Parts: sequence; structure tokens; C-alpha cells
Amino acid sequence: QVHLVESGGGLVQPGGSLRLSCTASGMIVNINSMAWFRQAPGKERELVASISANIYPTNGRTSYAESVKGRFTISRDNAENTVNLQMNSLKSEDTAVYYCNRIVSGINYPLEPWGQGTQVTVSS
Repeated sequence: QVHLVESGGGLVQPGGSLRLSCTASGMIVNINSMAWFRQAPGKERELVASISANIYPTNGRTSYAESVKGRFTISRDNAENTVNLQMNSLKSEDTAVYYCNRIVSGINYPLEPWGQGTQVTVSS
């Protein structure tokens, strides 16, 4: 059974940084396509960043929502079996609950039950 636990959220001022982590059990993140999503109050959950399986032919290709390009970086830590999201130059509109999930590469369909997520609040 796959279990995903998000962590690393918090309160940060605009322009600040946070690093989110998603710890996976019951699966190996290196050979799966993974993604970070977020849901702001009153809005639908949206895809933030994805990283394809680290196998041919996608070889760990990353993709980002336009709103976070150049500011967020998704990565894997294979030793820890985690997927991380480095968030820099944070804006108030980045405030949301952030979730990770295993996805179907290409269509970004989430495959696992959602975890509790981790709250990110960007405010002065």
C-alpha cells in the first residue's frame, strides 16, 4: 500500500523560500512519475510541478506550471525515497495546501489517495 506524507510547509514572508518534502512508502519514487499539486482556499487543486520516472525515455523530465516556472524546482532524493519541491521567491498567491502524488505521466492523473498535505502561507 502506497503512503505519501508531505512536510516542510510553514509561514514565510513574500520573497522567501521553503523546501517541501514528500516521503513515500510502498513504492519507489525513482521509477515512478511524481508531482506536486496545491489547493488554495476556494479553488480547485492544481498541478504545480511534475517529474517523470527516471527511466528511458523520459529520464526524469521535469515540468512546471507557468505560474511557478523559474521559482520552483522539483527533485528526487533516491536515498531517502522522497520527492522535494524547492520554492523560491514566494508570492502571496502561492499560499495553499501542497500535496504530492504518483501520477500517470503525460496526463498527470493522480493515482494514490491524497495525503494530508502541508500548508504553505506566504504573508508579511
